[in-house]
Amino acid sequence: MSLLVVGMSHRTAPVEVLERAALTGDAATKLLDDVHAAHHLAEAVVLATCNRVELYADAATFHGGVEEAGELIARHAGADLDAMTPHLYVHYEDRAVAHLFGVSSGLDSIVVGESQVLGQVRDALRLAQTSGSAGRVLNELFQTALRVGKRAQTETGVDRAGRSLVTVGLETVGLHVGGVAGRRAVVVGAGSMAALATATLRRLGAEDIAVVNRTSERAVRLAEAVGGRAVPTAELPDELTRADLVVSCTGAAGVVIPYEVMEAAVRTRAGRPLAIVDLALPHDVDPGVRELPGIAHVDLASLAEHPHVDDVADDVEAVRGIVAEELSLFAGSRLQARVAPTVVALRSMAEDLVSAELTRLRARLPDIDERVDTEVAATVRRVVDKLLHSPTVRVKELAAEPGGAEYERALRELFALDLRTVEAVARPDEGEVGR
Repeated sequence: MSLLVVGMSHRTAPVEVLERAALTGDAATKLLDDVHAAHHLAEAVVLATCNRVELYADAATFHGGVEEAGELIARHAGADLDAMTPHLYVHYEDRAVAHLFGVSSGLDSIVVGESQVLGQVRDALRLAQTSGSAGRVLNELFQTALRVGKRAQTETGVDRAGRSLVTVGLETVGLHVGGVAGRRAVVVGAGSMAALATATLRRLGAEDIAVVNRTSERAVRLAEAVGGRAVPTAELPDELTRADLVVSCTGAAGVVIPYEVMEAAVRTRAGRPLAIVDLALPHDVDPGVRELPGIAHVDLASLAEHPHVDDVADDVEAVRGIVAEELSLFAGSRLQARVAPTVVALRSMAEDLVSAELTRLRARLPDIDERVDTEVAATVRRVVDKLLHSPTVRVKELAAEPGGAEYERALRELFALDLRTVEAVARPDEGEVGR
């Protein structure tokens, strides 16, 4: 079994392709459910954000795993696999680990260093745990990735000033309406991105914040958290006529603010400027609205065109150092973990031999004193433990070095260990995930 990631992001695909491949609604959950019937994937985690869709897996075979992962993404996104393929990337083993560590640290985001991705990685793992598709391998990988991301945030300034798509989007179009302070704002959506948007708008001094969402309870909860207003979806057109700023991030499958609605709002606004930040994938706002008079519009496609890394360049290098360090530690621990079943099998075989010999001794000397019997048994076990100590410790150390697997194989050969026993020790939870 080997680690594998198949996916696409803003680095490999234009936003229109990402939109077609977006996993909306409960598509990610259904995808994970299908992993249980997969032939080549034993575990899986889906990471779907506004600028990426990725499937991480513990795969039995490389080619079979890649093919199956791509088919699952395409099927549940309702996209054409042939059209997606030129934009897909595949990372295997250490490269897959390094990629996830970079993602969780904010190095692979549109806004380098944005901290929201760490929560998205955590949510992806939680969803996989709930579906039963995340087992020992991916749990360990993602827990480590979360720790790496946290290190990046606490040990460097890569996420300073609350860098996020929201803040960069508002910086890009906010001057069109004279900044955020004192302005009326509308947030469309009530998910994690919307929560970030409302908090950011309040922090920057927005005077009035209206939250529009199809689920009124969530809108109320989000609005109350920032002293804003929850507005029914039917009243969105009216809010568009009064607002100075709009941040839309619903995750809906189709357009939420059509051109016709925005055109009607513009006529009522009589030339008053409006700034729109569309952070949804697929997009919430018809891109054609940018041609309307008085409208400043930014979306994921326009944000992705301009790198946002200059002011954190030194921190980026520091984060890369953290990722490299953690990758080395993780790779070493994985190699050592692969040796552990052989070591356990060896000690199990030794214990069986000791027990058999002690049974034989007791049969030959049925009248042996109990104290002597206990002392003999302890002595024999101490001798065996001392004989096995050095080779088992040394093989774990050597496992982390290049070619370390050969030492583990040699140990199995030297002691004639039953491979089936070793494999049983290696997969105690077999059957809990995958096939």
